[in-house]
Amino acid sequence: MNRPNFMDLALQEAKLAAERGEVPVGAVVVSGDRVVAQAGNETRARRDPTAHAEMLAIRRAARALDAERLLGCDLYVTLEPCAMCAGAISFARIRRLYFAAGDEKGGAVENGPRFFSQTTCHHAPDIYSGLAEREAAALLVRFFAERR
Repeated sequence: MNRPNFMDLALQEAKLAAERGEVPVGAVVVSGDRVVAQAGNETRARRDPTAHAEMLAIRRAARALDAERLLGCDLYVTLEPCAMCAGAISFARIRRLYFAAGDEKGGAVENGPRFFSQTTCHHAPDIYSGLAEREAAALLVRFFAERR
């Protein structure tokens, strides 16, 4: 059996978000080889600044698993999480975080506040960055270029 490429699923969610006029970010929560939840940004549609792809995917996964903590789950996201999403990742106890493109302006994992390195952080996932980085970055560049 071929293992699914979870970052490809996150990229699909990002593309769908772009089609809806949302910033193209997608996220997928996985347990083992099973997709538990997936989402793309919905901040504009919901008129909710917290409706980032990561937040929606984490909320959906928690409902699907009927659990506050997503122990043993991994998160794949197309853009480096912001501080809000990093906090949710920590509180959810996500095991591994995989992200595609870094975000020098709004990222909080390898850029900005480096949330998981802070002494006040209760849980830090294993972090893997750069998966499908070019494709994710190209989606974002194209999206914003079309709006200028």
